[in-house]
Amino acid sequence: MLVFAYMLVFFHRMAPAVVSADLMRDFATSGAALGSLAAMYFYIYTAMQIPAGVLADTLGARFTVAAGNLVAGTGSICFGLADSFWAASCGRALVGLGVSVVFVGLFKSNSVWFSSRNYGMVSGLTLLLGNIGAMASAGPLAALLGFYSWRTIFISLGVVTLVLAALTLLLVRNSPEDLGFPSVREMEGLERSEGRSRHWLTDLKEVVVTRAAWPALWVNMGMVGGMLAFVGLWAIPYLRDTQGLDRSAASIYTTIALGGFAVGSMLAGWVSDRIGRRKPLIVAGTVIYALACLGLAFFPWSSGFTGMALFALLGFGSGGFIVTFACAKEVVAPPLAGMAVGLVNTGLFLGAAIIQPLYGWMMDRGWDGRLVDGVRVYQPADYNLGFLAMLAFALLAIIGASRIRETRCCNLTLK
Repeated sequence: MLVFAYMLVFFHRMAPAVVSADLMRDFATSGAALGSLAAMYFYIYTAMQIPAGVLADTLGARFTVAAGNLVAGTGSICFGLADSFWAASCGRALVGLGVSVVFVGLFKSNSVWFSSRNYGMVSGLTLLLGNIGAMASAGPLAALLGFYSWRTIFISLGVVTLVLAALTLLLVRNSPEDLGFPSVREMEGLERSEGRSRHWLTDLKEVVVTRAAWPALWVNMGMVGGMLAFVGLWAIPYLRDTQGLDRSAASIYTTIALGGFAVGSMLAGWVSDRIGRRKPLIVAGTVIYALACLGLAFFPWSSGFTGMALFALLGFGSGGFIVTFACAKEVVAPPLAGMAVGLVNTGLFLGAAIIQPLYGWMMDRGWDGRLVDGVRVYQPADYNLGFLAMLAFALLAIIGASRIRETRCCNLTLK
């Protein structure tokens, strides 16, 4: 149930790229305004990551994710029914508020239900499955738009999410102990880790002042924030205006990027667990991502194999971010894993929230006023201005990766 909820998180996150022309037409928006509408999800998501960690560590994944699904389902229905830009923004904000707790709740659940020695692989598998939702928001969504309006799709998605909220309450449990089993550490013959015994504010302060957790935040802000901002909104308009691709053809490229992201996440988590190292995978991911950004912005590529390869590298390199959550979990006490993941995840969505409207604003600076069917059309040079922002954030990710503390796949707070 938690993975199903996570698939919907990714769908909501990436869907604006496919419906961008519909939104721009229905609400008569500029590039910057469309970026702000799409980023409304990220604004709320960013603000909620540390509170989501607190909720996961105090209330558990069951109640936290169920409540999140309830709010997200309501927001999706409101978004589909919106008759103004303001109403659509409110619906998008509600979706962001609801789904903001799912990822942290799921990773908190993973930390309780799975062994630490397999946490990287389990995290990668989680991202692989979650990206099925992201892929559904590309090609399959583009195909559905040939039969149904974007409004009908989002209303239906809201109803499905409300049903999922009820199923989460019925089927999910917070820990093995809730079903009468010993903890995972006890099953492995280790001493059971102590639970939380202090007020959550004291625990949160301990996480925030842990300097070793912060470089992972910069990695996620600069790399995955940029990737999601581009693939989740601007990639399809970019391919339309620079390569002459229609929505269905362009969505193939975003699907490839998301597929690379899923495979890269799974592979990075698995390799990290096998070699017993975290930092090399993160550094390699940031470098590959930065090279892909450079290629898309300045390499004379064309649609077809070259373009698909660059989009695949963009996603594949970003997949190295999955190891940052293992790093965050391994530099704080086990009962604080949810808060640590929430802190690190804040960077990811803060980056996306900044870059989506910034990319659109930079494109608007060079826009020549041309419209086609009420939709703004930009030149390749306009998009390259947006890529400069992505490259600046990619450099931030590389600097963050170089500062990651190597944990060698062990929790540094445990003897």
